[in-house]
Amino acid sequence: MGFELVLVRVMGVQRKTVQVLAEPVDRARVMTVQDCADISHALSAVLDVADPIQGAYTLEVSSPGLDRPLVRPADYARFAGEEVKVETALPIGDGRRRFTGTLRGLEGEDVLIESGGETVRIPFAAIRKGKLVLTEALLKRHAAGTSGQVAR
Repeated sequence: MGFELVLVRVMGVQRKTVQVLAEPVDRARVMTVQDCADISHALSAVLDVADPIQGAYTLEVSSPGLDRPLVRPADYARFAGEEVKVETALPIGDGRRRFTGTLRGLEGEDVLIESGGETVRIPFAAIRKGKLVLTEALLKRHAAGTSGQVAR
């Protein structure tokens, strides 16, 4: 359909919600409400046949947003230069689990974050959750139509 899957989450116990985040493969194009509706209709048909989720649920389809989650190694390379928040499953380095700073990209299997004047190496496999931080600079780039293309 011309979209890339970013993240799928199933949330809730009594009232389940299946949240799907997607973006156009052509990153020069902005995700529209109609895009979300088209994806939702296509996914609904597939999910109705496959029936992978027990019981009733609500399907939500949206773009990942400006403060998007970072889920693949390619995301950490793509958004180098942006401010990020990363949480690890277990403490690393000096015993921390939460890191905020400027994403410096990937080196091998490690995500590099500059924080407090030092560069922290976080093994990608240790990351539990990562996301972009909504900043003035990110908003300006998005308004100028260059989100996802950080000037270095």
